[in-house]
Amino acid sequence: MLKTKEALIPYLLLVAALAGGLLWHESESVPGLGRTVTSGSVAVGGPYKLIDQDGHPRGSADFRGKYVLIYFGYSFCPDVCPATLGVIADALDKMGKDADRIMPVFITIDPARDTPSVLKHYMAAFGPRFVGLTGSEAQIAAVEKQYRVYAKKAPLPGGKYGMDHSSVIYLMGPDGKLVSFYDELVSPEELVKDLRAKI
Repeated sequence: MLKTKEALIPYLLLVAALAGGLLWHESESVPGLGRTVTSGSVAVGGPYKLIDQDGHPRGSADFRGKYVLIYFGYSFCPDVCPATLGVIADALDKMGKDADRIMPVFITIDPARDTPSVLKHYMAAFGPRFVGLTGSEAQIAAVEKQYRVYAKKAPLPGGKYGMDHSSVIYLMGPDGKLVSFYDELVSPEELVKDLRAKI
């Protein structure tokens, strides 16, 4: 992930939206990096229909009744994306049977390169629980907007490109509404503790 000030905008918007009279997980002050935030009725998320790593149609309706951990990234990401997915995988492993109530979902921000077959190979590195989703440029852009995700192509030498993007883990409830969110510095242990308190 490439770092720019714009990539922090979605995280700051979420914090600002929650600051108006909602309950903070650890204190009444604005949370710092590595903390979690308990949400109220913030307008994040919405219905979507995409394609999973096996080429099958999958959408938000398929996950109703379960808690869903959603992370937006891309398979060519050299650092933050695999590290964050690794934290999610580690946390779910530590949760034992409680993890059965949670569906980890990875939504690509780079559908041009992240085809179902590419995602199938990429998701295998994080375990069989993960669902990887891709779609058309328009479909992905619509989901990014619903989740207030910042994502932008960043040209690299040789005609290649990376993706500058926000890095937020969203915890959505069985009803499809936002329960909480976590930044990229949350540890597996912190994630486990908070998930057990919320699910």
